[in-house]
Amino acid sequence: MSLFFRLFGGEETSRLSEIREKVQKMLANDRREFDLAMSALMGDVPWDQVSGEIRKLDREVNRLEREIRRRLLVHASVFGAIETPAVLVYMSIVKDIERVGDYAKNLVDLARDGATFTGIPTEEIWRNVWWSQVAELITEGAKAFHAWDGDRCRVLLAQGDELLDLCDARVSAIVRGEDTGEHLVARALALRFVKRVIAHMMNVMTAVVMPMDQLDYFDEDPEDRKDDTGQSSTT
Repeated sequence: MSLFFRLFGGEETSRLSEIREKVQKMLANDRREFDLAMSALMGDVPWDQVSGEIRKLDREVNRLEREIRRRLLVHASVFGAIETPAVLVYMSIVKDIERVGDYAKNLVDLARDGATFTGIPTEEIWRNVWWSQVAELITEGAKAFHAWDGDRCRVLLAQGDELLDLCDARVSAIVRGEDTGEHLVARALALRFVKRVIAHMMNVMTAVVMPMDQLDYFDEDPEDRKDDTGQSSTT
């Protein structure tokens, strides 16, 4: 059963619907912010044509985060300790959703400072992997979270891990001097920002498949998610 149902109760359908829609709106804004930021970084549009909309969307995400948290606090005061775990889960998750927009702002700021990845040898990788696949992870992660689909979340988490590993490999190549292409600093920073977007979306999906004490493990590298027995926390 969804934590939403456990938190609000099946009889309170209007409150349930409201919270679910607020979460989905936050995630939809995240996807739009990310797409706009990447379009500027890839040189498709001037950064100053999208920066204003990105920041407007991000303010809306911040407002929705506050509204959801206020609602959670109200229900915590009504239901008490019985509902504390669910409240803590959603308090954590809405912060991850909010952070995705912050990294979109970081990406558009790189474009503002003169970075553009159009015409570079890895342009297609930036378009097809770091833009398209990550944007799809946001959208598909939102759908899986809304449906409380554990199987789909596990598939997406595995895909996310592959992207995290690829991010690390590309940054390491830059640091070691193996990558001597254009915009080295901008690309390293952009990869780090994209990595954080991926990790925060993965954190959102942990609410569906992980116990509460293991939330936010996807802020860590896969090696650092292993428990004392050497087993990954996702198994």
